[in-house]
Amino acid sequence: MEIRVKRVYAPATAEDGVRILVDRVWPRGMTREALHADLWLKEVAPSTALRQWFGHAPARWEAFKNRYFAELDANPQPVEHLLALAREQRVTLLFAARDEAHNQAVALREYLLRRAGQEQP
Repeated sequence: MEIRVKRVYAPATAEDGVRILVDRVWPRGMTREALHADLWLKEVAPSTALRQWFGHAPARWEAFKNRYFAELDANPQPVEHLLALAREQRVTLLFAARDEAHNQAVALREYLLRRAGQEQP
C-alpha cells in the first residue's frame, strides 16, 4: 500500500496515482482542471471547528491528530473507501496548507497506514 501526500499547488505527475483532495474547502485559486484531482473526499477532512482550533500550530499537532483520528473513527465509511483505493493502487492525498509537515493529509496518511497495519516509512 502506497499513500503519498502532496500540495495541490505542486504539479501533477503520472507517479501520483489516484489524486484525492482531502480538504473541506476548495483550494484558493485552483480550477478543477489545474488541480487534476480524481476525487474530492471532504468527508475525511477535519471538522471546521477542529481545523480552526488547530490553525496549523505545530504546538497543537499531537492534540490535533488525536482529535482528528477520533473524528475519523466516528466516520468509517469514507475511511474504508480510501483504504480500498489504496489497496488497489498508489494514492496521493492532496492538501492546500502551506505547512507541509503539519496538515490533515499528513495526519490522514498516518491514520490510514495504522489502520492498514503498516508503519510509516
